[in-house]
Amino acid sequence: MRLRCHWLLSLVTVSSLVAMVTGAGRNSGRRKHKEVFLGENSKFKFGGRIDYKLKRLDSTKTLLIKTEQLLRIEEHDFAMRPGFGGSAIPVGIDVQVESIDSISEVNMDFTMTLYLRHYWKDERLSFPSRNNKSRTFDSRLVKKIWVPDVFFVHSKRSFIHDTTMENIMLRVYPDGNILYSVRVTVTALCSMDFSRFPLDTQNCSLELESYAYNENDLMLYWKNGNDSLRTDEMVLSQFFIEHFQASSGLAFYSSTGWYNRLFINFLLRRHIFFFMLQTYFPTMLMVVLSWVSFWIDRRAVPARVSLGITTVLTMSTIITGVSSSMPQVSYVKAVDIYLWVSFLFVFLSVIEYAAVNYCTTLEEWRKMKRGKLPSGYDASQAMAFDGCFHDNDMELTPFPRLPVGLTPDPLDPLDPLDSLTSRAHSPVLRGAPEGTRLRRQRSVKENVDLIVSNSYLIDSYSRLAFPLSYLLFNIIYWSLYSS
Repeated sequence: MRLRCHWLLSLVTVSSLVAMVTGAGRNSGRRKHKEVFLGENSKFKFGGRIDYKLKRLDSTKTLLIKTEQLLRIEEHDFAMRPGFGGSAIPVGIDVQVESIDSISEVNMDFTMTLYLRHYWKDERLSFPSRNNKSRTFDSRLVKKIWVPDVFFVHSKRSFIHDTTMENIMLRVYPDGNILYSVRVTVTALCSMDFSRFPLDTQNCSLELESYAYNENDLMLYWKNGNDSLRTDEMVLSQFFIEHFQASSGLAFYSSTGWYNRLFINFLLRRHIFFFMLQTYFPTMLMVVLSWVSFWIDRRAVPARVSLGITTVLTMSTIITGVSSSMPQVSYVKAVDIYLWVSFLFVFLSVIEYAAVNYCTTLEEWRKMKRGKLPSGYDASQAMAFDGCFHDNDMELTPFPRLPVGLTPDPLDPLDPLDSLTSRAHSPVLRGAPEGTRLRRQRSVKENVDLIVSNSYLIDSYSRLAFPLSYLLFNIIYWSLYSS
């Protein structure tokens, strides 16, 4: 009986062991199938199957040599230029102008955004390559190697764009040739000449030069000649860009020697239409408006005085507005000549009426002294109300009738009766036909008396003299500055 129980116990133990082994195998098989199932789902989850070949070619994972080790950066002193102690290293420059952002006449500068590319060879950075392909890096590697120290001469402000990363690219070829490109915005000085403003053309230039290395250590040159300078299509508000030109030269500093310098020259021609609308047309209209007073009665003092003062003040406002938007230069600009000559015409129209008013007043006083005005007539009191005489307040003595065949001389400053008397006593030429007499020239005093006695002639002559003079000035001005 005891033997039978022992046998049954052994059988149960073996059965449990077999069950455990079988269960483990089943569980492992289920886990394996579960992993495969999850893997297939993950392929669909991330949008397609995994490119295992691309994964194997990822050099950042499979390449055991780091970039610094491949380029042997730790083995060399990159504080020294390539070929230190030998001949000057040639550095080619290639520029693509992206835009001219602004041109300021007040500050005499311009702002330009460009792609500046450098080309040189540094054999210390050469590396073995089976496919002879270059390697491209960003600004993090630039700080560890030698790069040319090119700067912008006469620049006021400049910066490298850093959105979203610093706009710097470094491309290294297996043979050691290097391309270094940077996107930069620079504000540089432009010495402008405003003597013909706004009918002017400005020649500005952006100058590039090495700061530390003179011509014995570094030689700057345009890599592709005139084709090294490329520009995008640019449209400016006030200027028309006629052409870009690349040139080169040398700059001498007394302390450090000669340096290679590259120039980006561009010629700007100003659009005149904006200034025609804002300056020239309003000025012409103010001058023409001042001539309206010549057709207003000389006795209408308030109308003519207010018109003259209004045009003078408007011209002063135009001159002030133009001067505030321009630099304070020590020479006369073309627009200043036009504005001040126009202002002079407006001012002279006011002075013209002052002369007419004075002559009219003097004429009335003379008539009153001769008895042609009532003895109780007070000219100053009459003009105190509105500044003009009134014909209904005057009682002029009628002129006596002249004998038949005798007519007064309209240019004679004397009265008709006096003119007749003077003619009766005028000398007669000897040997001349009867009735011929000698006309003597009038003196300056007589001419003044003639103008005073006929003050209306000043307005008549001004109606013709002012427009013709201003027209002649415009012809000379535009022919001189438009060429």
